[in-house]
Amino acid sequence: MTHSIDTSNSASGLAALSICESLLLALGDLRIISEKDAIDVITDAATAHRSAGETSEHVALHREAAAILDRIIAGGNSVRRSRPVR
Repeated sequence: MTHSIDTSNSASGLAALSICESLLLALGDLRIISEKDAIDVITDAATAHRSAGETSEHVALHREAAAILDRIIAGGNSVRRSRPVR
């Protein structure tokens, strides 16, 4: 069985992620939030998805969202890093 991709939902998710990343970068560039604050926002979002996955019928979706957010933290996509994260 092949899995069909819902391009409308995928495109909406990608657009939302792009907007959020741009906002975090802009807030950091304007020194409204610190690098740590930006990382904390993403960490909080990942934690929320992990918690939602425990009680939701969409467990796999929430786990994947948390994994994506963890990769963003590790890769620094939404934060202009002044130093490497350890």
